[in-house]
Amino acid sequence: MNADFSRTLALLRQERGISQRQAAQVLGISQALLSHYENGVREPGLNFVVKACDFYNVSADFLLGRTLSRDGTTILDAETLYDVSAERDNVLKGSVMATLSKKLIVNSVGVLFDLLGRLGNKRAIKAAANYLSTALYTLYRHLFQASPDGNEGVFSMPREHFLAGLPRADMILSETEYVAALYAQHKEAQQFPDLSHDAMTAAYPGTYQSLLQIVHVCGERLNKEMANHIEQIQ
Repeated sequence: MNADFSRTLALLRQERGISQRQAAQVLGISQALLSHYENGVREPGLNFVVKACDFYNVSADFLLGRTLSRDGTTILDAETLYDVSAERDNVLKGSVMATLSKKLIVNSVGVLFDLLGRLGNKRAIKAAANYLSTALYTLYRHLFQASPDGNEGVFSMPREHFLAGLPRADMILSETEYVAALYAQHKEAQQFPDLSHDAMTAAYPGTYQSLLQIVHVCGERLNKEMANHIEQIQ
């Protein structure tokens, strides 16, 4: 059983807002055994997987980390997934800044996942996707909540869990998994893509500039915020 199962199993319970004891009672097992499942210490049998899917109303493929869709449908086919970057003159209506920001991020994410794809590290790819997906989920949900017409019924995560920081905790866990995956590959002395400036410019003649822009702007902004914070506490 892969690590996605235990992690997803725990997150689904937390989304429900119930304790391990409550979940274990419904699923017909002991709390200790459920704890082992959620921590990846032991692997469950097929009967438990079926019960968990029914209880949390998700597909087995979702629980096993085979799809990002809870109902089991998949949009992970690279040939059929819609790619907005392929559109010509794709400008967001009403905002040049929004269009520029989108292009910088889309281009940079493209470079990142191409590098991870060349690295062949599925664990790192999944962790990066989880991290970025949760960041997008968080920003969109804040926007949705601020809208006077927003109906939070579309979100399965309880509002109190969202506001208490469950997405931020998930991002920390995803980043931890991402770093662990990369260092594991480094420890195995596997070859990494050439990340030198010349190599990156040659490999990504258009999109690498977007990544450099984000690296520069983000670095400057964070340094400035840190300097302001130090000045305030002195």
